[in-house]
Amino acid sequence: MKMLTFNELAHRLPPRKAISHKGDYGRLLLIGGNRNMGGAIMLAAQAAVCSGAGLTTVATDEVNHTALHCRLPEAMVLNWENNDLLISKIKGADVILIGCGLGLETISVRLLQTVLINIADHQKLILDGDAITLFARNPQSPTALKTLATPHQKEWERLSGLTPLQQTEISNQTAVKRLGIDVVLKKHGTELYLAGSEPQRINVGTPAMATGGMGDTLAGMLAGFLAQFPRHYRQAVCGAVYLHSHIAQGLAESRHVVLPTDIISRIQTEMKEMIAPEE
Repeated sequence: MKMLTFNELAHRLPPRKAISHKGDYGRLLLIGGNRNMGGAIMLAAQAAVCSGAGLTTVATDEVNHTALHCRLPEAMVLNWENNDLLISKIKGADVILIGCGLGLETISVRLLQTVLINIADHQKLILDGDAITLFARNPQSPTALKTLATPHQKEWERLSGLTPLQQTEISNQTAVKRLGIDVVLKKHGTELYLAGSEPQRINVGTPAMATGGMGDTLAGMLAGFLAQFPRHYRQAVCGAVYLHSHIAQGLAESRHVVLPTDIISRIQTEMKEMIAPEE
């Protein structure tokens, strides 16, 4: 499997135009955060905003609204039980991320179905966490232009039917093609299976990342990158995945554990190395 290196990513994403506004950098909708796991969607939202998404809206349980406003005033928020408003936001988004802290309750199932029914073929969809588990129970072909799932190995087992020992490069490629989605398989040496590209794995990361909320942060970064770089899908996905672990590896040189919030605090600075110099 081909190794993804920093040199392949450095200065490959386009700079911001001198004359531009927030609408030029994507409209992003994040759906997640039940009454017990509000932190997951907050981490994802903060990572997305710090990754450069132009307009970020979070649909979450009402109990999370005050905390989200306090933590991230840059994001808009709505009650995920307001179905009409949710559908309106789904239709107006460029990228939709669902699953961080979503839960597996009845409302979680309804929310995922609402997304799958209303998403259009010009949009991009990211399935993370609980959304992967729910999708695995009733797999279907989303109508989104691109659907990206971000499972860890047990979530990938639910989705693909492959046990961790069976998750070889060839088996994973076959499952990805059958499901009709792209996959970022989170593990030691995270692997990327993107349609039309050779499978790749990253050579960065650290056990210091093994803590709750790390996957939510990656999902938020992916959403932020995809929202603002709509014409650079592969480069955006690879850049977000690599940068997430690259930041953590650097921070681990001086600390035993790297928290998701530590990574988020470095995204804006480290992204500069991936952006092409202004002409």
